[in-house]
Amino acid sequence: MGEGTTVDAVETARRYYGSSEVDGFYSTVWGGEDIHTGSYADEHEPIAAASRRTVERAAAKIVGRLGPGVTVLDLGSGYGGPTRYLAERFGCRVVALNISESQNERHRRTNAERGLDRLVEVVTGSFQDIPFPDGRFDVVWSQEAFCHSPDRTRLLAEVVRVLKPQGDLVFTDVMAADGVPPETLRTVVARLEVSALAAPGYYREQIARLGLTRVDFEDDSEQLLTHYRRLEEETRRRAAELRDVVGPGYLAGLLENLPLWVDACRAGRLSWGIFHCSDDR
Repeated sequence: MGEGTTVDAVETARRYYGSSEVDGFYSTVWGGEDIHTGSYADEHEPIAAASRRTVERAAAKIVGRLGPGVTVLDLGSGYGGPTRYLAERFGCRVVALNISESQNERHRRTNAERGLDRLVEVVTGSFQDIPFPDGRFDVVWSQEAFCHSPDRTRLLAEVVRVLKPQGDLVFTDVMAADGVPPETLRTVVARLEVSALAAPGYYREQIARLGLTRVDFEDDSEQLLTHYRRLEEETRRRAAELRDVVGPGYLAGLLENLPLWVDACRAGRLSWGIFHCSDDR
């Protein structure tokens, strides 16, 4: 991907997450704290509770490493729910790198209100060019952000560059299932303003190529179906409220697009789970 195309895609992501409509949807339906795929105990569980459980599951992968003195980089940190969880629960220092300044302003305010601003630094920037030196972080963490990258090969190289030797990479992402042609998902991913999704096999191959010898993937794709069914249900149930928050046009687009995600999940075209990667040599 050329430099101009990459810059354009970064600006698209900045615009997407900075829009009032997207912000209103995440805040209203998702809860405005943890805005990523949930891990559901049952099919009717609140989205916010299931989303927090995913944070807890991802942290459990590296619970022996987390603690005071450990520095975590959260890429695409959104409103900062996972960042605050790691700082408050484990006493980690966390750097939150996120492209949307409007989300970052909210993140900083919430950190200050909860007394966590001494542990969390919120930085506005792109994870295509991580503004930190080599080997800076014990852990790199991300949830449902890599799908917005215009150049995931470059992104993963940046992640490994800033990771300490024997450091840990933990991330989740919305992915195409292995072997699914990108064109079959174009209308599905249109709402995210991206052209294609990565697949688990791509991440395994690229991360191993970059020198991380452990590349574990806990495939939990059935959770993605539950999650998008819940998003569709909540959007329809709260349509009157959302119409005032995001406007009738954006709401109509959601009600048209979310069923496409449900159908793609049912057809086995999408994948989701938790990656845990490190160099165990």
